[in-house]
Order: sequence, then structure tokens, then C-alpha cells
Amino acid sequence: MSPFAPRFRCATIARQSCRIWTSSIVRASDELPKPPRPIDDSTSALDYKRAQRTRPPPLPVSDVPRARTAEEAVTNILYNTPPPNLQPFKKHMLNCLVQNEPGVLSRVSGILAGRGFNIDSLVVCRTEIRDLSRMSIVISGQDSVVEQARRQLEDLVPVWAVLDYTDTNVISRELLLVKVSILGPEYLEDQFVGGPSHEPRRGVLPHEPSSKIEKETLLAQNFERSGHPEQAQPAHTLPSAQNHAHAHSQIPLTPSEALRLKHQHLQSISALVLQFGGKVVDISDNSVIVELTAKTSRVNAFLSLVKPFGILESARTGLMAMPRTPLARSLDENDDILDENGAVDASLLPPG
Repeated sequence: MSPFAPRFRCATIARQSCRIWTSSIVRASDELPKPPRPIDDSTSALDYKRAQRTRPPPLPVSDVPRARTAEEAVTNILYNTPPPNLQPFKKHMLNCLVQNEPGVLSRVSGILAGRGFNIDSLVVCRTEIRDLSRMSIVISGQDSVVEQARRQLEDLVPVWAVLDYTDTNVISRELLLVKVSILGPEYLEDQFVGGPSHEPRRGVLPHEPSSKIEKETLLAQNFERSGHPEQAQPAHTLPSAQNHAHAHSQIPLTPSEALRLKHQHLQSISALVLQFGGKVVDISDNSVIVELTAKTSRVNAFLSLVKPFGILESARTGLMAMPRTPLARSLDENDDILDENGAVDASLLPPG
């Protein structure tokens, strides 16, 4: 036996143990969890949709159809032509999750414009994730046509998913900022020409008194005439009905009357705002700005109620929606409330 045999055997065993230890380290490193790949471009949405979408089954293999006669072709055209779409038009709420990059909004609106949709409202903003934005789109159309548009939007490269919240139990809100006049509708046209401050245009009397004595005399005559409306004037001093109305409309309000008028309108507007859950965010000399967050129908109702006061400006954000989270109730609790016919048992409902 060679004296080098034990040394050779020890070296072989050492190399084998080292190889096993190295392979175990490599295998352990392969099993460690890796951080997700950062979202750096719009192709990440394609990878997500490719992983989530199932491939449709293949089409059945069929032979070449035989040639049809003219009679069969005419019969097919007359009796097999699909009828026109009689589905009603209704509002649809689409929620799009898109990549936060330039040009996404123009591509989405281009798809809807190409199909003839008029966007009623559109709200888009970045979410809590830096590379993800959410779009809330409200359009009017038929169910089948809107579904085709939804699938076409979902096929865009920077679009992750498109959800239809039309028949979903959601919480929808809309923000309204409206500037309302506190002078009244009589001065609304004068406020429109008053510039950004909406200062009403000051009327000038036809024969405006120049001295202080003439002004005091005119004020005393107006006060005495208002106290005795039945007292007739001489025939040569009676103006026509049109001139009298014009002269009455040109008489300026006194500071006390203007202040009383402003406070009355402000109190009425504040009462409406309180009932609708809004708040007055700005008060100026001649107008107020009201902020209201509510459903679309409630916003429309508030606008119709403050319209008689005179709306100077208004701005609405559009509809935003988020689906409700259902409560975790068992089926037994729901079955107890319903009787055999499916009606609600009144004895199990709360009072009132």
C-alpha cells in the first residue's frame, strides 16, 4: 500500500464535503424571498394582465362550409339579421387603474371619443402608490356598448384594470364650490359687469342733486311719499308708468337698507348650507363662497335652491366613488328576517 493513499483519500473526502456545502448554500440562496421588481414603465401592467388573464379555449375545428344558394342568402339576411339595440341609455361609472405617466389621460379620452361617448365627469389623481393613478369616469350609454368600451380601455398598455361600478353598492361624492350673491337677483346683472370683485355698478340719478341741502330735501320727499302712497300728485307732475318704474329702480339704497338686505340674504343662505351639511368658506362685501360635498342629486338640489339668490360662479369636481365593504353576517340571521314568501317580518325590525 502506498504511503500517499490515506492523504489522497482525506483530500477527496474534503473536496466532496466542500462541494456539498457549497451546493447547499446556493440552494438556500435560491429559496430566499426576493423583493418585487420596481414598477418603472407601463409594461408592468401588461405583465400583470398576462398573469391574471386565462387563455380562452381554442375554437372547434370545422370543415369548409358549402356554397349557399341565393334563396338561402336572402332568407339569412331577412330573418337572421339582429334587431336594433333597444337597451335604454343610462349613466355608467367606470373606475380605471392606470400607470402614472404622461399621455394616459389623452389615450383614455381618445378611446371614449372614438366610440362617440360624451364624458359627463372625469376625476383623476395619484393614489397612495406612487406609480398608480385612479380615474373615475361617468358616461351615458347602453350596457353592451359601454362594456365594449370598457374592454377596449383595459387592452391599453398603461391600463391595469377597468371596473364598472354602475350596479355596485358604492359611496359616491362630489365637491361643489359656488359663489352666491348676497345683494339679491335684482343686482345680479350689475355684479357681472363689476369685475373680479363683483362690485355692483352704481346707478346715477337723471337729476342728481349737487348740494347737501338738495340731497336732504330729496331724501325727505322720498320718505314722506313712502309713508303716504295713496296721496296723488298733480297731473302735470305725474310721470308715466315706465318712467316711474325706471326712476324707482335708479334710487340708490341707503347704507342701512343695503346692510339689512345683505344680512337677510346671508342668514337665508347660511340656513340652506347648514341643512345640506356644507360650510361657508368665504364672505366678502357682496357675495359668499359655499363648499358642499355630497351626492350628485344633492348637489343639484342645492344649486336649484340657491339659484334665486343669484349664482355668480360655480365649480364642480366630478363624481368620485369607492365600493362599500359588506358586513360579515351569517345566512341564518338573514333567513330569520325573511318569511316564507320572501317578505320582511315587521316584528323583527327595530321600532320606527
